[in-house]
Amino acid sequence: MNGTAVEPLDLSDIQGLVARGYARLPYASYLLLQVQDPAAAGRLLRRWTDDGDITPASKSPRRRALHVAFTAPGLQAMTGWDALPDGFSEPFLTGMATPYRSRLLGDVGANDPAGWRWGGPGSEPVHLAVLLYADEEGHLAERQSAVLAEVEAHGLRLLEVLSTARLSDREPFGFPDGISQPILAGLPAARRGGDVVRNGEFVLGYVNEYDQRTERPLLDKRRDPDRLLPRDADGSGAADLGRNGSYLICRELRQDLAAFEDFLARAAGDVGEEARERVAAKLVGRWRGSGAPLVLSPSYDDPAHARANGFAYHDLDPEGLRCPIGAHARRANPRDSLPPSPGTSASRAVNRRHRLVRRGRSYRVTTSGAEERGLHFQCLSTSLTRQYEFVQHTWLNDPSFDVLVDGEDPLVGPRVSGPAGHTVPDTPVRRRYEGLPQFVTVRGGGYFFLPGLRALRFLSSAKARS
Repeated sequence: MNGTAVEPLDLSDIQGLVARGYARLPYASYLLLQVQDPAAAGRLLRRWTDDGDITPASKSPRRRALHVAFTAPGLQAMTGWDALPDGFSEPFLTGMATPYRSRLLGDVGANDPAGWRWGGPGSEPVHLAVLLYADEEGHLAERQSAVLAEVEAHGLRLLEVLSTARLSDREPFGFPDGISQPILAGLPAARRGGDVVRNGEFVLGYVNEYDQRTERPLLDKRRDPDRLLPRDADGSGAADLGRNGSYLICRELRQDLAAFEDFLARAAGDVGEEARERVAAKLVGRWRGSGAPLVLSPSYDDPAHARANGFAYHDLDPEGLRCPIGAHARRANPRDSLPPSPGTSASRAVNRRHRLVRRGRSYRVTTSGAEERGLHFQCLSTSLTRQYEFVQHTWLNDPSFDVLVDGEDPLVGPRVSGPAGHTVPDTPVRRRYEGLPQFVTVRGGGYFFLPGLRALRFLSSAKARS
């Protein structure tokens, strides 16, 4: 981040999910809803907003939190608008499950939206997501029951409850999770340094890494006579519907743990657990035990580097001899290793323009006696194309990532052309793993707008529907 002064974040108007992942609230569930009576739904959302049920970023709750996000059809259902105003992201307006977007994201074959549990063309359209968090399992059950009663009495129909497992620092494949997260420049944590990124990469209406204010929906001020919305910070006088909001990307990802462990055993051969863990580390870029990065501990899992994050790739490992260039962690966050000028501030600046704040939770469900495990992947950004879709298409799914020509992400790649390969550089000769099956399958998804609290008051008001 350059030396430009940081514009303060209006934390009282930003939904708290943008600022924190609620580590102290380990239980969560997500309700997918459909608007049937917009006036009644508006009264409920307005009451939740005014009474403090929807958690702002200015508070760090210890018992419970609640958030609300809309799809594009949901905004139209709430407001009655024939078309949404200019300034909303094109992927948000058209949705995640279009044929073009499916090709872009790798949602073909086993990932085809036609087979999704929710969010696909064959399922009922989702209008609204209500995200619930609690400190205890019993408190979550009580809160969910109360919220379901409220939404059903206020013109909202339940489509799906997405349950989660108790929050853990490990994802279902067993790797430590949540290590490499960007820090918003306007949050107190940014004072300690680290991976600090401009506010406008994650909160609409602020300046981003291009020194530009993010694109967002602006309304003629006459549409907001009560001044419920903030005014455009650039001085146009327009009512800023996007200010303090964010885009929430949701994907339900099934993880095939048996296939993953079977591949590790085949690739390692009959030489024991240590060899299997080495293969796992070469696929991901971190050791499964402590989370130590290979670039700092290439030969063995060193707990002294557990969950380390303050490192770069270029000077220590330009050729991928420690951490393979195609490893999942190196693809998802290349740090300083990409053009122009790897190892320089210019390379790190490129990386900052594609960061994501992740907020997902794992799940574990049993259906017909069979257990399914996976991740309700969630992340936040202000540019769906430049951030989430770029990372998914160009870094994770593209076989030609960086200097590679022969393999997609070994962990989460969609295997569009069948089982994949993964190259592990080494001396005197490299190692090549072949026959990686698809470990992760998409089971649902959607793009949501997480509005600021003032925008939520406006969207739930009669003025928005007039």
